[in-house]
Formats: sequence, structure tokens, C-alpha cells
Amino acid sequence: MHVITDSLLVGNIDAAKRLPPAIGGLLLVAAEYEIHPPSGIAYARVPLKEFAEAAPRDMERAIAWLERHIASRRLIVCCRAGMGRSVSVVIAYLCCVKGLSYVEAVAFVKARRPGATPLRLARDHKGQEQSKDHKTARNPAAG
Repeated sequence: MHVITDSLLVGNIDAAKRLPPAIGGLLLVAAEYEIHPPSGIAYARVPLKEFAEAAPRDMERAIAWLERHIASRRLIVCCRAGMGRSVSVVIAYLCCVKGLSYVEAVAFVKARRPGATPLRLARDHKGQEQSKDHKTARNPAAG
């Protein structure tokens, strides 16, 4: 498990199955897994296939879920290894919501999650969202 911001973490499937007490929400982005989190945990599953391009609609769903829940609880985004799909969603969130450029978001995440390997579409999606002027902040550490 890796802390990306104070309220946003990435993790692998083992972290998703054994959530630490400080976590209040789980976004599972591994298509090959289903989790039944404990009661009281905000939960969503946006199934992304490993090593495949993610549909923009799926990335939008994941980002929207993070936006809805991040103000009220600490969230973790998980995939099988916690290196590809989960970090891609977090990078897209940092670009679309926090206003970082793709390069800034990748560097920010890689500094906190060594071995991060974002999906290709996370880059493409970021450009689509920025054209909608969806930026709201520049401080990624704030959540």
C-alpha cells in the first residue's frame, strides 16, 4: 500500500482484501476480482482489464467516484499489483480534478509508488478532461 496524498492511496489486491482501519473507501479497478468489503466502507468497482486500454467512460466513472467520496474519507484504489490500473486512475484524478499536467501527475505518483506503470489511456483522457476546464486545484497533497 502506498500513500499518494493524505486521503488517497493505491494498493494491490491483498490490500483490498484486508483494508486497514484508517481506510473508509475502496475503489477496485481490477476486472478479474470481486471484493465484498466490510460494512461501512464506501465501495465501487470499475473493472479495467490488465495491460489493456481503459475506456474513457470507465475512467470518468472512477474519477467521479473519487470526487464524491474523497472529502469525507480516506480512499484506496486497488488493482492486482497496485502498479498499473490503480495508479492510472489516481493520475487521471490528479490531472482532471487537481489540475496537474500529465507529466507532473506521473512524477508525483512515481515518487510515492515506485514501479508505477500507468495505462496509455490515462494520458489521453487527461487531455480530454482538461479541455473541459475541469481543473479545481493545484495542490495534489490536499486530497
